[in-house]
Amino acid sequence: MTDAHAASLAADIDALCRLTGSFTLRSGQVASEYFDKYLFESDPMLLRRVAEQMVGLLPDDTELLGGLELGGVPIATMVSALTGQPALFVRKKAKEYGTCKLAEGPQVEGRRITIIEDVITTGGAVRDATHALREAGAIVETVVCAIDRSPEGENPLADVDLEVRSVLTKTQLDAVSAS
Repeated sequence: MTDAHAASLAADIDALCRLTGSFTLRSGQVASEYFDKYLFESDPMLLRRVAEQMVGLLPDDTELLGGLELGGVPIATMVSALTGQPALFVRKKAKEYGTCKLAEGPQVEGRRITIIEDVITTGGAVRDATHALREAGAIVETVVCAIDRSPEGENPLADVDLEVRSVLTKTQLDAVSAS
């Protein structure tokens, strides 16, 4: 993505999704700003722009796109539609009825799954999903996210040997917000 294209996408997401106030994140951290990803995920044109950028970030050997509940599901669905690669929907915990599956969709054992997530700060949901998918026999080495809020230059998922590839970073969003 060109710098101008990234700046345009960042400006549009920032204008629509940045909220200020006091917000408790999944990690328990309290933040003074929040990126309401559901605002871009519910906008079909903006969702498509994010998904188009994700396509170029996918590892070549990806076999399944693992969209994490809830925010990763619409993005994974759009990326799947753009690429023709099958999507998998990964729950926060296995459902307790019916098939009792953690991951809905194709079988995961022995397959290379690229996790699709909306926003990563500490990576807690991605870490949990990675452990569960690996326990089920999947090969999980990469997560592609729309927004990486982690500190610049840090990989919050290094402890589980995951490479993080992001469409936008907090630094890019902050740059367009300040201008």
